[in-house]
Amino acid sequence: MAELTLPKNSTMSEGKTWPKPEGAKNIREFRIYRWSPDDDANPTIDTYHVDMDDCGPMVLDGLLYIKNKIDPTLTLRRSCREGICGSCAMNIDGTNTLACTKGMDEVNGTVKVYPLPHLPVVKDLVPDLTNFYAQHRSIEPWLKTTTPAPEKEWKQSHEDRQKLDGLYECILCACCSTSCPSYWWNGDRYLGPAVLLQAYRWLIDSRDESTGERLDDLEDPFRLYRCHTIMNCAQACPKGLNPAKAIAEVKKMMVERRV
Repeated sequence: MAELTLPKNSTMSEGKTWPKPEGAKNIREFRIYRWSPDDDANPTIDTYHVDMDDCGPMVLDGLLYIKNKIDPTLTLRRSCREGICGSCAMNIDGTNTLACTKGMDEVNGTVKVYPLPHLPVVKDLVPDLTNFYAQHRSIEPWLKTTTPAPEKEWKQSHEDRQKLDGLYECILCACCSTSCPSYWWNGDRYLGPAVLLQAYRWLIDSRDESTGERLDDLEDPFRLYRCHTIMNCAQACPKGLNPAKAIAEVKKMMVERRV
């Protein structure tokens, strides 16, 4: 079960219930996690009511309706609104997903919105992704070569390019990593499904010439081997990717280079 990383020595309680929009006949209730580091107060769950006749169909539309028309202090990340940037990743109705691609009609009853679980909260629905991004940088997610660069480009066959399908589409939203119990317990040392999927993407790129070095870097009881194939990552990925399969392939490469 997902858990939230609450501020130290705090508990969560019922917060404010905001008035319903006047004259609205088609209303949807939202219950949203609220916490600010500027207030010496515990996190709360505030209740809002959205006029569906004056709002778009996605959960992000509902959140922006609340921020623009009810409570401007509500804090969240969002950018592209097209499921590409990963900024609006949050826990909606108990599942990590993107608010911009989650339809309100996919949620039964009250729309419950929390920040991504098991990460420190910056404010309201904004998690602290500092460690997540540092882990991504640690795998050196760029092409590494030793031969002189060609005049125009590094060439790749159609077959080799197809091997990257299902990997390059990752948008680093962290939905998968924050749904992984192993990452909850060992997030300071285990790289997690998103970063390991990215690591595999460079391991199998035919243009990269640092496979051995990359595998050496992953050869660690925690960085790679905390994956227990629970498969929460594949379930949570809003892009339909399978990080668990990528991790299994990395483990296979580790074995093959020993024999």
